[in-house]
Parts: sequence; structure tokens; C-alpha cells
Amino acid sequence: MLELAYPWLLAAAPLPILVWLALPAYRERVTAVQMPFFEGTAKAAGLSPSRAAIVPHRTWLQRLIAPLAWLLVVAALARPEWVEPPITKILSSRDLLVAIDVSQSMETRDVRDAQGRVESRLDAVKSVVADFVTRRPGDRVGLILFGATPYLQAPFTLDHDVVRTLLDDAAIGMAGPMTMLGDAIGLGITLFENSTAASKVLIIVTDGNDTGSRMAPDRAAAIAHERGLTVYTIVVGDPKTTGDKVDEAAMRDVSERTGGRSFLARDRAALEDVYRTIDRVQPTKVESRSYRPHRPLFWIPLAAAVVLLAGFHAVMMAASLVTSR
Repeated sequence: MLELAYPWLLAAAPLPILVWLALPAYRERVTAVQMPFFEGTAKAAGLSPSRAAIVPHRTWLQRLIAPLAWLLVVAALARPEWVEPPITKILSSRDLLVAIDVSQSMETRDVRDAQGRVESRLDAVKSVVADFVTRRPGDRVGLILFGATPYLQAPFTLDHDVVRTLLDDAAIGMAGPMTMLGDAIGLGITLFENSTAASKVLIIVTDGNDTGSRMAPDRAAAIAHERGLTVYTIVVGDPKTTGDKVDEAAMRDVSERTGGRSFLARDRAALEDVYRTIDRVQPTKVESRSYRPHRPLFWIPLAAAVVLLAGFHAVMMAASLVTSR
């Protein structure tokens, strides 16, 4: 829509009329040719001379252009502008980091979907996490893949399409065959150091116990708690299938130290329920700011006034040249 930034300046439109009414007419004395015996000559001619005065007459063109140019200048001073439709910018209110185990055991095919088809643990996790990320439009999301070593795949970003693409590229064994859970938490703590978000959440998805991290999981959890991180641990698949039984108590301890929770997801439906639970426990906080771009248009009436006055003077000069010939 069209708006005026300073509409009160339109009150200046009648100012020339007020000046014309309030101030006396401009007068100027000039020297003139003196004629001897002027009074006698005028008396002989039967004329009664008066004091000399020349009042220039304005043409209809001047009467039209002068007020029009003034109104255009006033319109430019009022600063017309075109207000664009509002643009909404989503601001991050939470940083959410997902750490996914890509060790060799995640290749185990013991997770059933809603149709009863069996798929690997990693494939089930990738699909469910992708849906979970889609439901977090107000969160900056990051991605860690870990095995023998944790790797940062995606830094915190609101571009969730990039996160889903990098998640889709995750493959078994790309980070080594082991499960360094404590080191993955340690990398997460490092990534959160520069975070200014009010809420910081780390979700760890694995199918096994820690296998010799340089930083013990309980120690990493204690540091995470000191840094204001909430850690959720999710054990996916049937723990009995991996050989060594998963220490669920250790996983629960890691989460509860930070105010989080630990989950066991034996199939895809249970895994989806876990993420729905996290959605309820950590609801999305969307904070947005909207603004409307303003495109200035004051130059249009100003340019019109300049063109109008220039055209008038050009016409008057042409007319005087024709008259002089």
C-alpha cells in the first residue's frame, strides 16, 4: 500500500496563500527617464498623471504551474513510500543437536515398520529423525554421526533441508565400528559452547554401550549438566540382538544427570513414540519478527516538479525569442 512517512507536512500546502495574504506586495523603486515640461504637456493634453507603478501580469500558464509545482514539492516532503507485504523472519529459540550411532551394529535388521517389514536400525532412525526435524521449524538443528570417533555433519542451522540431506547420506561404518558414546557427548558440549539459545538439547541415538571413550559417559553427562545441556538417550533395536546387553541403567544415568530421559525403542512405532514424547517434553518455541520493507517514492513528485518548471522556462524562453524576431 501507499503511505506517507510525514503526512503532517501536507499542512504546508496552503502556506503560499497565507504568505500572500499576510505580507505586503513587493515594491521596488527604479530610476526613470525625466521629461522636461511633463506636467505642462500632460495638462495641455487634458491628462492627470499619477505616481508611476508597473504591475506585471501573470499568464494562465503561470497561474497553473506555480501552485502545481508547489503541491508536488509538498508531496515529496511528505515522503510517500510503497509498503511491501510483511516479511516474517523466524528466530531460533532452541539449539537441538542429534547424535546418531553409525557403528557396525546399527546395520542389524531387527526393526519392523507399520507394515511389518524389517529394516535396519539406521534406516529406521534416519526416517524418524527426518520427520522429527521437519516438525521443529523454530529450532536450530545440528547433526553428529559417531562410531569410533564422533564427526560433525551439520552445524546448528535453520536450514533443515540441509540437515535431512546430510542425514540421508549417513552410512554404516563411516565413523568406525565402535561406539564412543562419551566422546559424542563431549563433541556436543564443545558445539554448544558458542550457543546463545535459551534451551540446549542433545539427543543421542545408539544401540550399544560405550566401548572405551576417552571421556566416560557419566563424566561427560556431568559436564553437560554444568553447561546447561539437556541430554536424551534413545536405545534403538532389540538389545539382546547385539550380543552384549545394553546397560540401560547407565543410559538412564546419563540422561537423568542433565534433566533428560532415557528411552528404549524396539521397533519403529516405539521409536516414533519416543520422538513424539520428546516433542511434548521439549515443545517447539517459535519466535518470529516481521517487518514490512518500505520503498521510497519521494523522488517521483520531486522529479515531476523539476520537469514542470524546466518545461515552463523552456517554453517562455522560446516565446521570447519568437517575439524578439
